[in-house]
Amino acid sequence: MTERSDIEFKTIDHVTLRGWIFKPKDAQGKYPCLIISHGLTCLKEMYLDTLAERLTSVLPIACLVYDHRGYGSSDQKENEPRNEIVGTQQASDLQDAITYAQSREDVDASKIGLWGYSYSGGHSTWVAAIDRRVKAVIAVAPFSTGDILINNLRTDFEDTVHGMLAQERLSRAAGNEPGKMPVIVENPVDQAALPHAESFAFFSPWVEKIGWKNELTIRSFESIIEYFPSARIHQIGPTPLLMQVPEKDVVGVTTAMLEAYSRAREPKELQMLPGGHFSIFEGKDFETLLAKEVEFLKRTLLR
Repeated sequence: MTERSDIEFKTIDHVTLRGWIFKPKDAQGKYPCLIISHGLTCLKEMYLDTLAERLTSVLPIACLVYDHRGYGSSDQKENEPRNEIVGTQQASDLQDAITYAQSREDVDASKIGLWGYSYSGGHSTWVAAIDRRVKAVIAVAPFSTGDILINNLRTDFEDTVHGMLAQERLSRAAGNEPGKMPVIVENPVDQAALPHAESFAFFSPWVEKIGWKNELTIRSFESIIEYFPSARIHQIGPTPLLMQVPEKDVVGVTTAMLEAYSRAREPKELQMLPGGHFSIFEGKDFETLLAKEVEFLKRTLLR
């Protein structure tokens, strides 16, 4: 059994982020803390609560889960739009989550780990490489390079996209409202941030379940293609790294993840998972992922 409490904390630029902290039921004393952050446009209700509950039910650990700024229950900076993503900003917010966790009386400040999925998998590798407060990192289907979004575009869309980004800068400089684009589309040949049938199947049900919005700012797309979080992956060591990579990932691109993993130094571990980018959250794939994470955390963060 586990206990869940609401939490909130301030970022370095004074934005309030909100989420939950999970602990074993009737927990006393200080616990190692795993900070769990989600992928591109995802909300914490998209299986992160299930993950945290499962981990805290079998391990003496706390799990801190939160929504990125501008998403879910978290605020955005004054005069900035909702649904805007800047990768380096989200990575900085993740470091603020570490600071908040360390300030809590129920957390062992010397034992902080990171768990990141997809876009936040990239944040987790970046932060672990630059912030030695991190003692273990789990990167699940991690985003490694902005090139994958450009490579996923139809070739006849590439010039259109670059023109759209240039026009958006002019428009916002003129004081206009931020332009938006869809995250997913039903027809994979239409323009979107994630124009994959798998992405459409994953996100669509969440519109009714939790009010997920199928939009992000055009500036977000520019930020995503400019972000290369695996650039310093070779500097994570000696912090232990577990990378969990789907065998058939067309969203985060399996080969891009494996290339990043090849540049990481020991100690590192790789687990290949069946299926695609989103199948890891359900059924046998989730159980396989979870079992490896429990074993890894026992040997590293909980040692």
